[in-house]
Amino acid sequence: MSESAISNKLIRAITFNQNKLFIEFYFLQDLMEENNVVFSFMQRGTDHTIHFPITPIDEVGDFDVYQAVIDLDTCKQEFEQVGTWDLYITMMTEEEEEKNFRLKSNKEELELLFYLFEEQGRIFFPYTTNKGNASFRTRNAGVVAKIEQVTLDKGQLQVAGYAHYSKWSEMPPSSIKKTLIVRNNVTEDIVRIDLPNVDRPDLTEKYGQGRNNFDLAGFETTLNLKDFAFHSEVFLKLYVELTFPENGEQVTVESGRLKYQTFNNRYSFQKGIFNIKGSSKKVRIKSTKKSKYLSIRIADYSLIREAKGKVRRAIQRIRGSKKIKKVYKLAFKFLGMLPADKKLVVFESFLGKQYSDNPRAIYEYLKENHPEYKLYWSADKKYLRNFKDKDINFVPRFTIQWLFIMARAKFWVSNSRLPLWIPKPNHTVYLQTWHGTPLKRLAADMEEVHMPGTNTVKYKKNFLKEASNWDYLISPNSYSTEIFRRAFQFDRTMIESGYPRNDYLYQANNQETIAALKERFGIPEDKKVILYAPTWRDDQFYGKGKYKFDLELDLYKLREELGDEYVIILRMHYLVAENFDLGPHVGFAYDFSNYEDIRELYLVSDLLITDYSSVFFDYANLRRPMIFFVYDIDNYRDKLRGFYFDFEEQAPGPLTKTTEEVIEHIKQVDSNPVLNPKFDAFVQRFCSWEKGESSKKVVEEVFLKQR
Repeated sequence: MSESAISNKLIRAITFNQNKLFIEFYFLQDLMEENNVVFSFMQRGTDHTIHFPITPIDEVGDFDVYQAVIDLDTCKQEFEQVGTWDLYITMMTEEEEEKNFRLKSNKEELELLFYLFEEQGRIFFPYTTNKGNASFRTRNAGVVAKIEQVTLDKGQLQVAGYAHYSKWSEMPPSSIKKTLIVRNNVTEDIVRIDLPNVDRPDLTEKYGQGRNNFDLAGFETTLNLKDFAFHSEVFLKLYVELTFPENGEQVTVESGRLKYQTFNNRYSFQKGIFNIKGSSKKVRIKSTKKSKYLSIRIADYSLIREAKGKVRRAIQRIRGSKKIKKVYKLAFKFLGMLPADKKLVVFESFLGKQYSDNPRAIYEYLKENHPEYKLYWSADKKYLRNFKDKDINFVPRFTIQWLFIMARAKFWVSNSRLPLWIPKPNHTVYLQTWHGTPLKRLAADMEEVHMPGTNTVKYKKNFLKEASNWDYLISPNSYSTEIFRRAFQFDRTMIESGYPRNDYLYQANNQETIAALKERFGIPEDKKVILYAPTWRDDQFYGKGKYKFDLELDLYKLREELGDEYVIILRMHYLVAENFDLGPHVGFAYDFSNYEDIRELYLVSDLLITDYSSVFFDYANLRRPMIFFVYDIDNYRDKLRGFYFDFEEQAPGPLTKTTEEVIEHIKQVDSNPVLNPKFDAFVQRFCSWEKGESSKKVVEEVFLKQR
């Protein structure tokens, strides 16, 4: 590396030698004092930190080069467990203050520098985070694969990369067969393309370190994109499959979705146009923003449509400006002075992203029992697909039509906060349904706020200002009533009815409905269903309103132990912005994070795995087993949010921290299907108001009394 390319806190080299890990990094000479600085591995999601001494070994320009030596035998118990470790330099100041400096990656192919824990069948390897930092991760051994080069030439796409099975500690088998797997988002068809083995002695020389051989890891091929242009819009995902002899048998393993993380912006985005059967197709090749997957999009092309799209995007940028918001606010105030339409109701669920939750239950009750009302849904433009083909009236958020309807509506029904800039007309009745019984601290009860784009004081001020507009608030139980009054500083009408969304769990809980749902979801009728529905982490985010989620639950191990009897449904929180690659788990794992309403997922599931999400309060109505996967409970409880009650003591199911413990408890449920002894007391405290008539109670209190 040239001296000009060196920067402070940058990794110079990572080396595994026998059972030791050597990490070299640059640090400015005038910042470092050997006696008060250590190298730190900090486990993500917990407070666990391991410190190691450092030694100066070199000097380059203004930088010293330091080395940390980690004995992997000594740290085996920590590092062989599935998880993520971030790298820091920890410095103690003269004031006895601890300062942590994040180490930056040198952006090489770090994933190839893996260490195999043979007994556990797991690999420990460094990688570059989305922000360019250096971290280590432990996961089950599998295929390490990546696309390195992509070249688009009209309708031909040339790809080249590498694929290696991480359990090969020495020379891989000479008779490896590589196959490129191409999946699409429209059909379940899979295209398989044989890949020639390409010699890659350069990888062995640079990353083998005398332990791993990558000579046969390379591959390259050309895709004829015309073969995949069978729909108006198609997205392609690529995987690599390896087949090789092992112990006298042919073994086949598949990689995760192939990534394309180039550090040269010239090649990070490519596009082109080709013709097929008289029509034009546009191809876009890029690396996805968050996960760095290779994204291939083939869509119908029209010059006119392309021009319209550019104009539309320009208008959206203008609409997002502060000046336009002021104009919207003034228009809203003016329209709000017009007479109210006393039968007009506007519903919104999770910021307009879903047709779901308490607003949906109230909407369905009104539609069936009081057809005299005019019912509209406020819909985020990016999620209009969730409202189409449902025989409901919806209007895109923040459009002129939306302004007119919102300003003249007699009733607003929402389960989350509306934007602060929207002035509530005097004639409007605002029903806030909220969206869960609280375990974690809310609003004014939060000691610290770790969310992006705000701070503790600002968050509380804005929250309570919007809450002051609420005329009615629904409470699911007396426990919540007390918390809502204090945390939201709410002093108006509390409707103690139970949650309307849970009416469905009483009205539709029968085998006929469950069988029909399984068939619609494409879930095998003879398999039991696990629902995994965790919440979000305030301090793990891509940006405002877009949260990260690391899937710590080991799907490979779950399938190995439970796949004969179970399938698993993943349902992330609506704020989580991940797009999980479940290609290797087809037939076992299903991602229903974008499914409109979790209530139907509750019904089809035989068992719930969650963490601190309020879903377990709702699921308890079904009186089915629950397991709590709380691998980061110490950090979540003590740092991020805090709990309102002794969760560890009162949870209606076992608390687990590893996939192995989750599997053990699921097997116990199979052998002894008796509910946790704490279950009855839990249901009595949190679910006793819910009998299937909450929607009716809310409508009678809010709508019929306003006549």
